[in-house]
Amino acid sequence: MKPTIAIFAPPKTEDVSLIGLDLDELTAVAVELGASPFRGCQLWQWIYHHGVTSFDAMSSVPQSLRAKLSARYSLGRPQVAQHHIAADGTQKWLLKLADGHEIETVFIPETERGTLCVSSQVGCTLSCRFCYTGTQRLVRNLSPAEILGQLMVARDVLNDWPSPRPDRRLTNIVMMGMGEPLYNFDNVAKALSIVMDGGGIAISRRRITLSTAGVVPMMVRCGEELGVKLAVSLHATTDELRDQLVPLNRKYPLAELLSVCRTYPGARNARRITFEYVMLKGVNDTVADAKRLVGLVGDIPAKVNLIPFNPWPGATFERSTNLSITKFAKIIMDAGIAAPVRATRGDDILAACGQLRSASERPRRTPKQSDHPVS
Repeated sequence: MKPTIAIFAPPKTEDVSLIGLDLDELTAVAVELGASPFRGCQLWQWIYHHGVTSFDAMSSVPQSLRAKLSARYSLGRPQVAQHHIAADGTQKWLLKLADGHEIETVFIPETERGTLCVSSQVGCTLSCRFCYTGTQRLVRNLSPAEILGQLMVARDVLNDWPSPRPDRRLTNIVMMGMGEPLYNFDNVAKALSIVMDGGGIAISRRRITLSTAGVVPMMVRCGEELGVKLAVSLHATTDELRDQLVPLNRKYPLAELLSVCRTYPGARNARRITFEYVMLKGVNDTVADAKRLVGLVGDIPAKVNLIPFNPWPGATFERSTNLSITKFAKIIMDAGIAAPVRATRGDDILAACGQLRSASERPRRTPKQSDHPVS
């Protein structure tokens, strides 16, 4: 099956969306329009539980209030500019924001769950060498509305309202899309708090994973305030190599990063920290690397996700061989640490791990072959 591409016409210009407002803010909107405070609870239910896209659908809200809401506000989502469906069922949306900037969001269907990969920034500031998003300059942070809007677009397409429903397709969220979520913590936290509320979108914190390249001070705050699962983009076992692959390591080196992982709130066998490790041929995939990795994370409740490198236009890295990956995984598993090899999904539409990038943004310089780090 060949991937399909659908292009959608731009919607009409709308007013400020109520998506992204919490219960107190929705209550304030209702009161400002002359309604009783309990109407804020109704707005919350219609927006986040039922996922309505029109005020006319809010049947329990008085018509006079609906008219006032329609005159001043909208329930608009980001505009779907492109919708790609891969041969394996993975879906990717290119979403155009109100200011014209673009982000990408990916839905990965599996047998017992469906995971939405959500972006937190337009572009990225981290410049990780193996990541396509890292070739794109950071433009700005996403608002809570723009973060939530990605989920709501996906649920609209998947017919996943109301929420929760026993046959829902979108069950999990990973903050692993474009950007570093801990560099946009306040907006990410507000959006995820709305997502986790049982009276609204109702996705449990146990089903939400936030991925970071290692913004150490904010990892502590994330654990204390959100309590979601943590994934750390590790990718190297020495500071020398990680400085090159993940430049943030120069600010927060391995010892400091792993120290905060050991004290991350709630980290235990049932809620292990995930260490992400992209397998780069001849760079970080040796037996010595695997043994050092065991030494680094062996005392942390952890699992290691081994990610075969997913190529993208202009990339100069290569994917490790299957034999190298198998040997690497065995060393880690023999040490009692789970080391699944992540299945590549959606690579035919550039939706796999490390392949997200919005083509409308100006790229950074693409590294040359001579720029490659040496392990």
